[in-house]
Amino acid sequence: MIAALLCNLSILSAQSRQDYKAYHRSIIRAEELIVQKKAAAALDTFSKVFETYNFIFLRDYKVATELALYLGDKKKAFHFLRMGILSGWTLKEIKKEKFLASLRKDREWKDVKRQYDSLHAKYWSKLDLQLRKEIHKMFKDDQYLAFANLFKISRKGKERLLHKKFIPQSERQMAKLRRIIEERGYPGEMIIGNSMWMWTILSHHNSISPAYEQKDTLYLSMKPLLRKAIQEGELSPYDYAVIEDSYVVVRSDHKKAAYGYLNTLSKSEISMSNKLRAYIGMRTVETRNSLIDIEEQTGMDFYLTGSFWEIGKIVPKEKD
Repeated sequence: MIAALLCNLSILSAQSRQDYKAYHRSIIRAEELIVQKKAAAALDTFSKVFETYNFIFLRDYKVATELALYLGDKKKAFHFLRMGILSGWTLKEIKKEKFLASLRKDREWKDVKRQYDSLHAKYWSKLDLQLRKEIHKMFKDDQYLAFANLFKISRKGKERLLHKKFIPQSERQMAKLRRIIEERGYPGEMIIGNSMWMWTILSHHNSISPAYEQKDTLYLSMKPLLRKAIQEGELSPYDYAVIEDSYVVVRSDHKKAAYGYLNTLSKSEISMSNKLRAYIGMRTVETRNSLIDIEEQTGMDFYLTGSFWEIGKIVPKEKD
């Protein structure tokens, strides 16, 4: 009886999981429509995604807000703005967005500011705050040794820090992260409201040295869990690409490239990179570059860079 009940619960749980690779394919389709100058169809695609999935990545609410404003639909823009706040968009960030200036002059903006604390509190109530605290502590420990390495002048000093402190700590972190992912899920935007801490820790582990990455098994054993996390919406494919790119580039001693974050892609590698991107739910290099053109033409922000590693267009090397 109990076994049958557990089996039924397991089936219901599996059925309730949503396919986030399909989510990302739909978002890419919306981006392609933007590139084709079909903004209304793109906004409709965003809306359908929002109606279908339980969790929405904040970046997609941001883009939909700007797209609605671009089309002159302030009602929808304010709706997506509020949904963005429910997903972690802060008032400070919203005020910095130049394209949203006209919204902030609208009389409904006062209502948004009045509702902000309540909306933001609901966002925090959905997060695993204890796990967030744990991951933040791990991130700070990682950063401490990363910065300590920067201030080591001699090569011997760097090697000593690497082998005596950084590698042992990184391996402990990896073992702990694996347990966390298996037991509580990947601690990214969906679960703890922050994606940077986790991919930084994993990327640093994957950047130790070519010799270390050649023999490391900790990351390779974790990759299936990361791929599953993409499927379930816990991990953004763009964050996974940074983690994996670190591994590919450092392991090959900068002779190979994967997603174009750390090594500049050659013309012959663009096609290979696009296949890798499609597999995990990332836009193509060409779509990314075209969206940057649209940003320059309209003043909209499609939030493509995310961090320091990818600024502007991905321009292939002249020679392979």
